[in-house]
Parts: sequence; C-alpha cells; structure tokens
Amino acid sequence: MSQPVDARASYCYRHPDRVSYVLCQRCGRTICPECQTPGAVGVICPDCMAQQRATAPRTKPAVLTRMTGRGAPVVTYALIGICVVVFILQNLPGIGNTVSSALQYAGVYSDPRLFQPWRMLTSVFGHVSIIHIALNMYTLWIFGTLLEPLLGRARYLALFLISGFAGSLGVLLLADPGQPVLGASGAIFGMFGAFFIIQRRMGGSATQILVLMVINLVIGFLPGLNIAWQAHVGGLVGGLLVGLIYVETRKLSRRQWQVPLLVLLCVIFVALSLIRFVFPVA
Repeated sequence: MSQPVDARASYCYRHPDRVSYVLCQRCGRTICPECQTPGAVGVICPDCMAQQRATAPRTKPAVLTRMTGRGAPVVTYALIGICVVVFILQNLPGIGNTVSSALQYAGVYSDPRLFQPWRMLTSVFGHVSIIHIALNMYTLWIFGTLLEPLLGRARYLALFLISGFAGSLGVLLLADPGQPVLGASGAIFGMFGAFFIIQRRMGGSATQILVLMVINLVIGFLPGLNIAWQAHVGGLVGGLLVGLIYVETRKLSRRQWQVPLLVLLCVIFVALSLIRFVFPVA
C-alpha cells in the first residue's frame, strides 16, 4: 500500500506557488529553478549557500596589500627624468666635467675645508656611463611602479631619498674618502630592502626579492667591476629600516609615529655622517 504524498513537498519552500521536484543537497527542501545554486554535487538552496559562505575559512592572500597610494607612479617617472637630464648635462661638451664634479660624492663631506653636504644626495642623480644609467633606470622603473602605488607618492619619495643618503653614508663610512661615487644604486638597493621587509611582514613571498638582493650584492664585491658596494650596503640598510617603519606604523593607531620615526632615522644618519666630518680620515 503506497504512502500518502505531502503536496507541500512538491512546491518550492520559498515560492509556495511554484511546483518543483528538485531538492537541496544539504537540507533536502524543495527549490525552484530561481532558488537553485549549483554546488560541487547537485544544487543548494539560498539559505544553505549563505550559511556555507558565512562559515567558509577566510585565507589571507600571500600578496602585497596596498597601504595608501593611488594613481600613476609619477614620482618614479620624475626621478627617471631627472637622472636622464642630469646624464645629458654630464655629457655636454664644455660643461660635462663640471656637472659631474659638482654632483658626485668624493669624500668632501669628510674634509673640514669643504663642507658640501648636498653631495650626499646629488650623487644619486648622476651616472658614469650609458650602461650604468640604463640598468639603474630600468630597475628603478620596475620597482618604482610596484612600490609607489603601494606606499603613496610622499612615502615612496622619502624612501628613495633616505636610501640614497644612506648609500652615500655607506661610502663615507666604509670607503676611501677620496673615492668618487655616482649613481642611484644606493637608493635602488633601499627599494629592494623596503620591498623585502614589506613582503615578509605582510604575508607575501619574499624569496625572489631575497635572491635578487643577494645576487646584486655579490656582484658588487667582484673585483674589476668598479662598483661601490659600500653604497649598496648603506642603501639596503636604509631601505630595510624605512620599510620596517612603514609596516609597523601602518595601523591607524600607530600612524602618528610614522613621520617622527622617519625624522629620527634621518637625524641618526646625519649624526653618523658627521663622525667622518669631525674625525676625517687621512
């Protein structure tokens, strides 16, 4: 003898006027085509789908998260433009040598007779050859287009300038005071360091940037290449510290400490540079 059939079981539980013979695979209720959501096996009703989404684990993507910046990387383009213009001026007949001499860091900051501290930064914008500027500007473009939108223009520019100064500081403390140095390598290594620390602290993969940093550092120590590895080391340290400040003050509750910490870092770097000014190397 057949069992009586409940007529309500043939109607959608959300639309009682619609006949359907499709059941939700989770709760077993009848659902019409409008209420059916395809699942891994069969279909699911809207209530079960909402519950499934609410209880699904939320995983943090292992990629960089935008901190504040938006828009085109105009600061990166401007820095590249400045370096290109300076390089053209360096190679103009009659004034090229004068421009290079006025920009380069040659230990004069450590000479009490010649107090020219601006060379700690101006040396960042000069380059010694077309290959030198091409490699530096290509690297600046790659990492600048990544970091500037991530950090914001002001923070990105601060990172570049502080790292550039730190690169000159590395030369000041570790190299011969009379050694002439030009190039944005110190600032670029600072970008490497900041990118690395931000990736690590925000859950991203930092393996590739770590390998890139190590390879470039090792190249700087190879004999015969005439590379100022001291600028690389100084810029890298500066970039790591700036990146750490940015990450640790990212939350709104700590944001008010960001500028004071950056200023304190600059004061420390200037104080370290004055060591060589007060105690020049013979």
